[in-house]
Amino acid sequence: MNKRNVALLAFGALLGAVGGPAVWALVARAEKPKTSALTQDHGRPVGNNQDSRTAGEDGPALLDNFHLIQKLSRFDRERIPERVVHASGVGALGEFVSYGDQSAHTRAKLFSEKGKKTPVFLRFSMVIPSRDAPESTRDPRGFSTKYYTDEGNWDLVGNNMPVFFIRDSMKFADLVHSFKPSPITNLQDTARRFDFLSHHPESTHMITFLYCDQGTPSNLRQMDGFGVHAFKWVNAEGKVTYVKFNWRSMQGLAPMAEADAIAAAGKEPKFHTKDLYDNIKAGKFPSWELGVQMLSPDQMAKLDFDPLDATKIWPDVPEIKVGKMTLNRVPPNFFQFTEQAAFDPGVLVPGIEASEDKLLQGRVFSYADTQRYRVGTNYLMLPVNRPRVAVNSNNQDGHMNFGVTESDTNYEPSIYTGGRTDAPTYESSKAPLKGSVVQRKIRKEQNFAQAGALYESFSEKHRANLIKNLAGDLGVADPAVKATIVSFASQANEEYGTRLAKAVGVDLEAVKATIKRPAAPAGK
Repeated sequence: MNKRNVALLAFGALLGAVGGPAVWALVARAEKPKTSALTQDHGRPVGNNQDSRTAGEDGPALLDNFHLIQKLSRFDRERIPERVVHASGVGALGEFVSYGDQSAHTRAKLFSEKGKKTPVFLRFSMVIPSRDAPESTRDPRGFSTKYYTDEGNWDLVGNNMPVFFIRDSMKFADLVHSFKPSPITNLQDTARRFDFLSHHPESTHMITFLYCDQGTPSNLRQMDGFGVHAFKWVNAEGKVTYVKFNWRSMQGLAPMAEADAIAAAGKEPKFHTKDLYDNIKAGKFPSWELGVQMLSPDQMAKLDFDPLDATKIWPDVPEIKVGKMTLNRVPPNFFQFTEQAAFDPGVLVPGIEASEDKLLQGRVFSYADTQRYRVGTNYLMLPVNRPRVAVNSNNQDGHMNFGVTESDTNYEPSIYTGGRTDAPTYESSKAPLKGSVVQRKIRKEQNFAQAGALYESFSEKHRANLIKNLAGDLGVADPAVKATIVSFASQANEEYGTRLAKAVGVDLEAVKATIKRPAAPAGK
């Protein structure tokens, strides 16, 4: 048996027993044969890859033509199920370098000292289009980072916009269904999209982001990324600080006008992938600084909006830079990295926890469940998803499990040697609970103020582009839906509503008469 086959047989055991670069070096050696000889999947050299074995020169193919059958059956199964969302994507490898010790706020070791390096894999994506869709068209962009830390993986799964359309995961499937093609025609229909959004005034903020020029970035290197949700940092004493994570491009921002985005899609559908890879291969490594905003629980309670609401940013909350991420390597295989990469906002390390954000709470379940369906039960064993520390779990079996089980004590607790035990020092933080079980909206909705502030921050050129872009899609909606969306814009900013009403032919005064204003607080 040659050394390569020995390495392959030992692959699963070593991945579970050894962490760090040595494992990944082994993976690289195992995947690179020393000769160009073609083999079957089990390693047997192929004698003839040109002709099928047949019963005589003119006879039918034989059942014992194992190479032909293996070749065709593997070809038939080359595609795994496409992601429901974020199907079109591109990924790159790199590293994150910490700027300093943040242990006063979090016990997460990747932030424990200045200069500490953590390998990363970043996947950019489009949210709604299918896998082979043009990359420069209008859509939110996924911005998901997998950190291979000393304490397991951390997935920071976000977008290139700091907010989202909805604030409760109960509506996530409905949102996606409205944006995806019609089940009848298989065509995307903006009338369906705005029909849904017109029932959710909190979407006004995200609509304004999506239809401004940031909705069509000119490339992936020159756009920011956001964790969107509030998370918790927890220090060694158990003190909780709520945080938001914001990636800031060190290349600056370069939004693109819609006409230019459409033209770019016609010339090169995968322009963003090509631009990213060309720059990395040329040594022009893109980088982002990670900014963190922090609020104590007491500060959270004093805000006039709900800071756990994913449709809101945290204005006027300082942002400190805690590290820098640089992408410096193109993955050796697109499918094995970009397509098989699996992210979940519930994949966290000690010192980072999910907040009570209603949208995040649903994503923590849904994303991992999607990967178990899409890639397989043991998707975390694949090299791109595997943590670079030892995995010592009682989970077992399932499709394509290539781990090595060395103990029959696959339960806990146990008196037998080889069993596993939990570690109380890694328990999650505790939070007091109050009230009854309810199903209702949040108290501090404040659906329009931040959308209005965003509109006011735009230059005249970008305001005009926003109105043009939004009116182009909204114009096909039902008249009642158009009037509702115009009313949202009007409540966000008077000029915003006036210009949008004119662009889509809506009587603004009639719309204003239907707006229900919130009641003034008692005694005012």
